[in-house]
Amino acid sequence: MRLIRYQIEQEAPQFGWILEDKVGPLSASPVGEYRRLDVEHELQAVKLLAPILPGKIIALGRNYPLHAKEHGQEIPEVPILFFKPPSSVIGPEQAILLPPQSRQVEHEAELAVIIGKRGRWIPAEKARHHILGYTIANDVTARDLQHRDQQWARAKGFDTFCPIGPWIETELNPADVLISCRVNEELRQMSSTREMVFSIPQLIAFISSIMTLEPGDMILTGTPAGVGPLLDGDMVEIEIEGIGTLRNSVIEEKAGKS
Repeated sequence: MRLIRYQIEQEAPQFGWILEDKVGPLSASPVGEYRRLDVEHELQAVKLLAPILPGKIIALGRNYPLHAKEHGQEIPEVPILFFKPPSSVIGPEQAILLPPQSRQVEHEAELAVIIGKRGRWIPAEKARHHILGYTIANDVTARDLQHRDQQWARAKGFDTFCPIGPWIETELNPADVLISCRVNEELRQMSSTREMVFSIPQLIAFISSIMTLEPGDMILTGTPAGVGPLLDGDMVEIEIEGIGTLRNSVIEEKAGKS
């Protein structure tokens, strides 16, 4: 099933679900108890928003061997974790803003895991019971600031630096799905989730041994090799097999303007 957040004209955003090419509302947020209500709109008639507003965003560094290699880094022995702020989230078709503080902003195509059930010390073999579903994410990164700061909060944390969508797919088997990224239709990244250093069950077990995972939390599982620059006027498209395509334009942000 595909779960969405959507808006119709000036009405308040709401959660919904997709049946073929039609949309129906949910009675409540999908990270709690809800009912599917009757479909009532054509999918093309609604505006898709970020499918979830995550409580926290836990991201993985160097979880694909070739991505570690392209940055001259060793494959990690344990998962490398960092956070992105919820304020970095945007939805499909929204613009990624290039901040004036950086001269090297890059795309990172990733599979994102949405947590559906609270847990601490979750065994890997039970991880799937805590997953609501999966969506597409772009872990946009100011690479020059990442290298300069020696920690990643600023480089990963700008507003608009976490596009997600277009929906949450609840029935995906994430063990071996293709991830690709195109910028202006040029193929930049292509790999399979089978190349991950740490699998999704391993990641959930590791992260939950440190912090409680809450419904609505999101885990970004790392990016394959091929990351590259984003420039003013670009269109970046990330496709994940079994989910769909996340599209975002790129615009230069002017200092002091929101």
